[in-house]
Formats: sequence, C-alpha cells, structure tokens
Amino acid sequence: PQLAGLTNRIKEEIDGRGWYRMGQLMLKVGHFDQAEELYNELLKGTSTDSDIAYIYHQLGWLKDDQGEYKDAVEFYKKSVKIYRKTLPEDDASLAPTYSNIGQVYKNMGEYSKALEYYEKSLIIREISLPPTHPDLAQ
Repeated sequence: PQLAGLTNRIKEEIDGRGWYRMGQLMLKVGHFDQAEELYNELLKGTSTDSDIAYIYHQLGWLKDDQGEYKDAVEFYKKSVKIYRKTLPEDDASLAPTYSNIGQVYKNMGEYSKALEYYEKSLIIREISLPPTHPDLAQ
C-alpha cells in the first residue's frame, strides 16, 4: 500500500510520459547528472521538433538548478528557437520559458535582461489569460 501511495503521488507531481517523466523525477530529487545523461540520450533518439524543444527546456532547468546559468540560457533559447518555427510569438506555451530565461538572468545579476524576458512572459500571459488569473500575479 505504501508503494502504491508513493507511485500515485509521483504521478500527481510529475507530468509527462515514459522517460520524460523519469527525467523530471530525477530533476525534482536533485539527481542532475543522471537527468542530464538521460536527456542527452533522449536527444539522440528523437526527431520531432517538439520533443527536442522540450528536452532543451529541461536541460535549461537542469543547468539553472546547477548554477550553470550561461548554459541554462543557451538551452532555453534553443528551446524557444525550435518552438518559434511552428508557434506564433505570443503563444501561451512560450510564457514559462521566457519567464525561466528571466529567472536565470536575475540569478546572474543581469537585471535588464531579466526584465526583458519577464516582460515577454507577462505580455503573453496578459493576452492568453483572464485578468484575474493567478499566473499574472506571479
């Protein structure tokens, strides 16, 4: 029963499918090297732009958590570049990545760049969300 409860909790906490879910779990519990190894293997085996962009986003998250901010920005920007091939500039799914880029620049002490990306994220959220949505406050 305890294992079933743990498994259900992980399913609630971790989105995704298959190995992508495993990568997120590794990130959440701080196993960065294993997560990075997994994501690099997944990159070798995927050919869809959406999967590649997602993996770059996750690698950005990983590098940010490791304090490797320049690498984090590069991975996040690669993710945005791929998504922008098929999505408009103001697509709601881009807002979290722009916000994450802003967070990394904030961590680096580059506040004007952080503000630029936070503003991009906010503009998208203002367009795509109702005015009382809690994500706007964030």
